Amino acid sequence: MRGRSGEVYPRDRQRHLFSAAARADQCASLRTLGVIGAMPARSDISDKVIHFTRGATSEDALGCLLTIVGEGRLIGGNGMIRGGYRCVCFTEAPLPALAGGFVNADSFTRYSPFGLMFDKAWVFARGGRPVIYQPDGDFDALPDDIRWRHVRYDPLGPSPINFTWEREWRIQTDSLVFSPADAAIVVPDESWEAFVRDIWDSQQDLESESYSTLFEQTIVEQLRDPFPWRMVRLS
Repeated sequence: MRGRSGEVYPRDRQRHLFSAAARADQCASLRTLGVIGAMPARSDISDKVIHFTRGATSEDALGCLLTIVGEGRLIGGNGMIRGGYRCVCFTEAPLPALAGGFVNADSFTRYSPFGLMFDKAWVFARGGRPVIYQPDGDFDALPDDIRWRHVRYDPLGPSPINFTWEREWRIQTDSLVFSPADAAIVVPDESWEAFVRDIWDSQQDLESESYSTLFEQTIVEQLRDPFPWRMVRLS
C-alpha cells in the first residue's frame, strides 16, 4: 500500500491505518480542519442563514421584523418562485460579507439590513436546502419534489440574470415557527440594537404600570421579563 507521496507502508502500518482508533483520529483531524462537523474557519463560509426583511424605510423594515418576532413565525411567499411554491427564504452569506448590507457588486439589493439569523443545521432539519441556480430550460428536468429550489440563472443572455450573490436557501412551507432559542435578531449597528432594546423596555414599563395598581412595587419588578433575544449587528 502506498501513501499519497508514493511511500510504501509496511503491513503493520497498513493495519493501523484501518483500525478504529486510527479512523477516530482521522475524523477528529477532519473536524479540526472543518471538512466534517463544524464549518471551517473561512470568511466566505457560514454555518448560519439569515432571513432579511423588506420595507420602504428602515423604520418600515424594522416594524416588519418586530411583527414577525411578535408572532413567532415567518410566512412563506411565492414571489419570483417558478411554480408558485410557497417558501421561506434565507441567505447563507457570512456576516463579514454583509457589513455594507446585503447587496450585489453594483450595490443593488431587494432587502433591508434587518432580519433573523438561524443555525443552518436547524433550517436543514426542517427541510431547508440551498437553491439550484440554473437556466429556466432545466426546470422541467428537475424531479417534481425539488422544483421549488429552482432559481433562474442566465449570465449569457441579452439581459443577464444572476442572483447567485444572494446565496439563497429555502424551506418549502406556508409558515416557519420559531422561538428566541432558535433565532437571533439582526440589525445594522449598535444604535439600532439599542433602539430595539429600548422598545422592549418601554413595553415592559407599560405592563409594569398596569400591574402597579394590583401589586406592590417589589412584585411588579419581578414580573418584568428580561429581553429574550440574542442580537447580531452587521457592523
